[in-house]
Amino acid sequence: MNHRPTRPTASRARAPRRPSLTGRLLTGRLLTGLLLPALLLGGGAHAATLTVFAASSLTDAFTEIGRDFDRQTGNRTTFQFAGSQTLRTQLENGARADVFASASDTQFTPLVGKVVASRQVFARNTLTVIVPRGSAVKSLADLTRPGLRIVIASPAVPVGAYTRQLLAAVDQAGTYGPDYAARFMKNVVSEEPNVRQVALKVQLGEADAAVVYTSDVTPALKARVQAVALPSRFAALTPYPAGVTLESRSAPQARAFVAYLLSPDGQRTLRKWGFRAAR
Repeated sequence: MNHRPTRPTASRARAPRRPSLTGRLLTGRLLTGLLLPALLLGGGAHAATLTVFAASSLTDAFTEIGRDFDRQTGNRTTFQFAGSQTLRTQLENGARADVFASASDTQFTPLVGKVVASRQVFARNTLTVIVPRGSAVKSLADLTRPGLRIVIASPAVPVGAYTRQLLAAVDQAGTYGPDYAARFMKNVVSEEPNVRQVALKVQLGEADAAVVYTSDVTPALKARVQAVALPSRFAALTPYPAGVTLESRSAPQARAFVAYLLSPDGQRTLRKWGFRAAR
């Protein structure tokens, strides 16, 4: 009996299967879990010592953020806190830092491309008035009473510039009568070089009222002062920009610090200390 040779059956090529939605989500989460630690570690670079120039109003929040960031990354972050205008002048005159975090665009934007590489808003803030506990000052109208001692920041300080914008807005609205700004400024007894100095004057009993950021009413300060809320139409949200300096010797780690400010952990700490969300 003749047997017919069998032909090998050609295998049909199969199209690659598209991963399921669940698979794609799991892969995305895995990549995020792998990439985020690398980002915080500066792209795999060695740990470094970072110097951050930061506005005085960031003192409490950044001190805590620095500890958390260093614990996660192995870096060592040190801070220099001062008025944004002072820090800007120091950077323009050759002071070395890895990151600059300002309380206003006025002191930050002119440095972009010259001192810092880029601008990233990481938080926002707003103004409030603080008075000693038990004070009879309850509103903006009370701040023009003759004999009241008011402390504000100098015009070059971001909070001082915002205070003057507030006064101009009140004058324009006419809500508290004519020449409100002039009557307010007549009660100003001191103009300080940073917002923490402004708040300290009320805490020490050397002023009856002061204009500061809401973030400056810290738990320690609340024991001595109370806040007088400002009408929202006068208390605009103010941006806080940060950026890595062009002269940074640890740019990957500095970029990781700025990224941490925008991370859920960084934003949570900023909110804890009275700052508003970056977006």
